[in-house]
Amino acid sequence: MTLVKRSNRLFPSVPSFFDDFIVKDVFDWSNANAANGASTPSVNVKEDKDKFELEVAAPGLDKKDFKVELDKDVLTISAEVETKSEETENNYTRREFGKYSFKRSFTLPERKVNGDEINASYTDGILHITLPKNEEAKPKPAKLIEIA
Repeated sequence: MTLVKRSNRLFPSVPSFFDDFIVKDVFDWSNANAANGASTPSVNVKEDKDKFELEVAAPGLDKKDFKVELDKDVLTISAEVETKSEETENNYTRREFGKYSFKRSFTLPERKVNGDEINASYTDGILHITLPKNEEAKPKPAKLIEIA
């Protein structure tokens, strides 16, 4: 038994512009941002007795690039960055531009987060968001009930 490799190309030895550029780049939505190294940032979620903490790994951004919103019980974190560069040498000019954006939404536990006291900071490539719990959401110590 032999393995036969088929090619639908008219000239199999010549790389196809259509296959390499159009099919792989335009129609490959699963890896849309891999070419420029961009992806959706990773998020760590921590919980303790007083608060929830989110850590968003987003190096290379600035704190002004982020937008953090709370709408009802949905926390949305987004960022948008546009880059432009121009290089002129001898008889040519090279201009490059790019855009990177992401948006992540988290549904918060109903009536457990105090939305008025949420705070965020950005240091060393990590966006830290602290979501304090409401008093009724915090664990209460065991209460001894006396029997009458």
